[in-house]
Amino acid sequence: MKFFRGQGATEYLVLLAVVLIVALVSVALLGFFPGMASDAQITQSETYWKGASPIAIVEWSARGSANAPDGRGIMYFRFRNTGAYPITITKIIGKNSTNYVSQAWVAGLNETNLSDILSMAPGEESYIGFGMGLPTIKEVDFYTTSGCGNTYKLCGADSVCYPNASYGTLQVKNFGFEYTAVIDGQRVTKRQIGTAPLTIRCGSPT
Repeated sequence: MKFFRGQGATEYLVLLAVVLIVALVSVALLGFFPGMASDAQITQSETYWKGASPIAIVEWSARGSANAPDGRGIMYFRFRNTGAYPITITKIIGKNSTNYVSQAWVAGLNETNLSDILSMAPGEESYIGFGMGLPTIKEVDFYTTSGCGNTYKLCGADSVCYPNASYGTLQVKNFGFEYTAVIDGQRVTKRQIGTAPLTIRCGSPT
């Protein structure tokens, strides 16, 4: 009887060691691939932003670039005005109110105010994006801390897409907009800050 009790204790210790090794390997892999988010987080973010008001994001993508060795998010957003009044996006905000971009780089026009390209009547859509087969390039790039210096480069991301790789996520907490709305003939400035982070799975790099 003592032999079997000792054998059971040994097997328990072996199983415990295996579980601990698997846990350590999992933690190591997550550390090796920073910026990875779960499918649940990505789905939650997508659901939230598609239903947001008055500015919803009905379509999006993020990619890395070989031209940014530290990584960046090359973004495509299609916005929809889900509110009852005409609106114009004037700023895209990341992390906090002092971290924002107010311009996009537009082919043939260079830096252009967001307010010149992101005005929408109720129910209307507009976009910014790099490539994506769109007729006009309207570029806003997301970075963490490095690579900024232009008015269309947002340094408010918590994680960005890897260069030369199609894994990881672009994530921005406290993501949102500053916009103007025309209400009863009066133009008022408002802010919309999301309660869910912007979390996008990175696609194939450019």
